[in-house]
Amino acid sequence: MAVEMLSRTPVPSDVAAPRRPGRRHWGWHVLLAPVALLFALPFVQMFLTALTPASEINKFPPRLIPSSLTLDGFTKLFAESDILRWLLNTAIVSTVGVLSHLVLCSLAGYGFARLRFPGRTFGFLAIVATIMIPTQLLMVPTYVMFARVGLIDTLGAAIVPWLASAFGIFLMRQFFLSLPAELEEAAVLDGCSRLAVFWRIVLPLAKPAMATLAIFTLLGSWNDLVWPLIAINDPSSFTLQLGITNFQGDRRTDWSLLMAGNVVATLPLIAFFVLAQKQFIATMTFSGLKG
Repeated sequence: MAVEMLSRTPVPSDVAAPRRPGRRHWGWHVLLAPVALLFALPFVQMFLTALTPASEINKFPPRLIPSSLTLDGFTKLFAESDILRWLLNTAIVSTVGVLSHLVLCSLAGYGFARLRFPGRTFGFLAIVATIMIPTQLLMVPTYVMFARVGLIDTLGAAIVPWLASAFGIFLMRQFFLSLPAELEEAAVLDGCSRLAVFWRIVLPLAKPAMATLAIFTLLGSWNDLVWPLIAINDPSSFTLQLGITNFQGDRRTDWSLLMAGNVVATLPLIAFFVLAQKQFIATMTFSGLKG
């Protein structure tokens, strides 16, 4: 009888069986999965076009899935162009840009977030205000300045504009403001210098923000086309995007060659984002809007 009464006793809601982790999020997964496929569709179509025979690319109506696949586009890409040279130049530009952004923007952001000096607020606002200046307005004076110092038609013309940015300083400052200042004050009381505090305490905590800054810098420097198109005419100094642009002619475009080049240019970015996406999401949710 006691067992039967216990079996009929209702179980309180606060002691009910726990739900499986993530079970309540399955609805969002069902909703976001088609959206993710929609965003992946252009890359899939680009990859299929690179594998499509030239005789089928210009057919009408176009076929989404080719009847046969071929590597002629990639073979011509590596045989008839300096794609490896362009890839190396772009890797150099992007690597220098990412490293310089991480060093210079983190130092400047930490200075604006923690150090007290005259004109700090005005200086920070002046730097952030430069984000609103259209890039097109800066191209002519930048070209004249680079021509006077001898950087035109060299790889340095593509490197220098990516050494630092106002957005990078702003992003790092916002992240440093979100960190508790008590950690740094305790280290200073223990005898650490300001530079030692920055190197040993602040930077290890800023890895998510630095990964996010690296992603944005890599995307910008890797895909930069307009400025290299103006400042570089030497084929040996072409970047990847500038070299791929030459595949588009006035009368005829080799689409399989063009799409094969775009696949080669896109794959490193996808791989880098996959490796750094956790840090990217952590920064956007942690330091987003704190002023």
